[in-house]
Formats: sequence, C-alpha cells, structure tokens
Amino acid sequence: MKYAFLAVAIGGLLPCAASAADFDRWPTHHTFADGTDLGVTGNFAYDLNDFSGDRGYGTASTTLHDDDAMRRREFGVFLRKKDVYDFNAGMDFLTDTWLDVALRVETKALFGTDVGRIRLGYFKTPVGFEANTSSRATSLMENASASQAIFEGRRTGVEWSLARQDYGVSAAYFFGHDLQGDNPGTTAAGRAYWVPVRGDRTLHLGVSASVENPHGSTDGRGVYSGPSARFRARPEAGLTDVRLVDSGKLGATDRIVRSGLEGLWISGPWSLQGEYLRGTAQREDGLRDYTAQGGYLTGSWVLTGESRPYSGGNVGNIKPAHAYGAVELLARYDDLDLNDAGIPGGRQRDLTFGANWYLTSHFKFQANYVHVLDERRDAYSATDEVELRAQLQF
Repeated sequence: MKYAFLAVAIGGLLPCAASAADFDRWPTHHTFADGTDLGVTGNFAYDLNDFSGDRGYGTASTTLHDDDAMRRREFGVFLRKKDVYDFNAGMDFLTDTWLDVALRVETKALFGTDVGRIRLGYFKTPVGFEANTSSRATSLMENASASQAIFEGRRTGVEWSLARQDYGVSAAYFFGHDLQGDNPGTTAAGRAYWVPVRGDRTLHLGVSASVENPHGSTDGRGVYSGPSARFRARPEAGLTDVRLVDSGKLGATDRIVRSGLEGLWISGPWSLQGEYLRGTAQREDGLRDYTAQGGYLTGSWVLTGESRPYSGGNVGNIKPAHAYGAVELLARYDDLDLNDAGIPGGRQRDLTFGANWYLTSHFKFQANYVHVLDERRDAYSATDEVELRAQLQF
C-alpha cells in the first residue's frame, strides 16, 4: 500500500506522454506588448522514505521511521522584462518558509553600459554549487550531507554579479535577520567560475567563500543567547528530522568561514559533478576553532540521449526529446566529517544510486537507493533507504 501513491501518479500521467509537446505548453505566464512577462511558478513533490537495517554497534543508534508525505509545496510569482529587470517571490507553504524574494536589475538598463547585474532582496548565499541548484532541478532527491551541513542558506542582502560566456563572478553582502526572523548577523561572500570548454562538451570549475559574523539574539522572555554555530545533516532523507551526525551548538562563535571548490563536466548524455566544502567556526573565550568538512562526487548517464542543460553557472532539469520522456541513471558518493576540536560530531558516508524519469518538462519521477554509514562516539550504524518521489513543476 505504501507504494500505491507512485503507481497512481504514474498511471494517471502516462496518457500525457503521447502528447508531451502539447502538454509542455502551459499558460503559466503572459507576455505583454512591451515585452513584460508576468507569471507564476510552482514545485510540488510527494515523497516516500523506507528505511531498513539501522543496526547499531556499541550504543544504540537512532531509529528512523518510514514515512510518505508532501516534501515540497512551493509557489511563486515573477515579473520580468528582458535586459531590464526581473522580480520573483516564492514561498514553501509546506514549511511556511520564504524562498527567493528579490529584485535584479541589469546595469545596462540603468547606466547604458553592461557591467553586470545588481540584486537586492532575500536569496541564497553562494557557497555550495549543489545547494544553489533549484529545488526543482535536483538530480538526486536530497543534497549530499556536506551540502546540507555547510550551506548557510538564504539571507537578506545585495549582490553584484557578472556573467560572460566563459566565466562568471559575484560579490554579495548580507545583513540582518532572514525572512523567518532568525539568524541575525552579517555575511560577506563571493563566487567565481570558469568555463574553459563549451559546446558539445562543457567544463565548469568554480570557487566560493564567505565570512559570516553571527549576532546574539534576545527572545520574547528577554533571555539573551550569544552567537553560535551548528553543523549537521539528515541521512539524505527529507521526511525525517533525525540527524545522525551533529556538531551540536557551538557557543562563543565570533565568525564562520565557509569555502567551496566545485567542478562539472558534461559530454552529451554523460556528466560528472563534484564539490569539496569546508566550514570553520572561529570561537572566543579560549575555545578551540571547529572545522566541518566534506564533499561528494556524482555521475550521471541519460539513457535516452539528452544532455543536462547548463547556463549561468548552474544546471537545470533535462528536457525530454522523446514522447515517452527521458530516463537518467545516477550514482553519488559523499563524505561528511564533523569530528574536530574534541567534539564528536560524527562522520557520515553515503552511497546513493538513482533513476529519474522526466515524463515532460513539468513531471518528474525519481527513485533513490541510499546506503548510509555513520559513526559517532562509539556508535556505528548502517542504514539502507529506498526513496520515491513524484514531482510537478512549472
């Protein structure tokens, strides 16, 4: 019964495959005579997580519970005019959290000369290639554990960016709380990437870094909490709040320095993507600095011959070239180490195999098998996960 939702979803959408081209033309936006484009976006995903194994050696490991539920319920609006500006605002109504809410303006429209774009609002911080990929375009169902633990998230700020055919650079400054009223502080960040090979083959190489100065906060009872940091990750399952590895709250944190190295290679239906991420909490009061680090390597093969699209320094969903859709096979290995400075945060290593069926540009089905190995203090566990997703996006 727990797999019934996927069977029903596939059965209901199979007739659409015969007319995929027509089905892709959805009236989700309207273009006015002056070129202004007004529209809506959405991303709705229903997941199933099934766990087995979960056997602990030493002390008992945390129990993971099977579940099936909505994973995302995202909806947004946009207003844009080519070569002038674009504005977008979105929210995940499942978690009541804001997504990007930002205005971006072309400097050519402002000054008559193209010296990049200026963005103001609430958007993702730049350290993390996988984490900055749109949630609708994830090749595997969940981000690697290193991406989860070290990515800072969205913040309110201003950014300058310049994108050219062979390279791109950006610099940003974030200030104040996020739109949920959490994470007070400031962050200075930047990213640069180089694309030495383009065309039938693509090679992308990038580097990013940020310095966050977290601030303390006072709650409604007048209780003050000093600045802190925390690094943790789920076992690559989105329907559980359990973290098998966790640094815990790192008090007296003066600043958090993050950095990342990223690479992507695409050759027709083949692709290879990897990252190394590092985050260091620099602490006061005689406490040792703490460093979290990790990375991943993902390989992909599109059986039906399509290629993963690349533009603007990131990747998107595969667009099917056949009436029956596109099929992709993937494998990823990732490693996250949270043991440092005498803090037994744990180490997690994951091996993931995935299969995606892009039925049309708006429907995607995903299946993942994840083998999780984690160790923390004297406890070791090995967990197997089967995950399924039915996704609608526009």
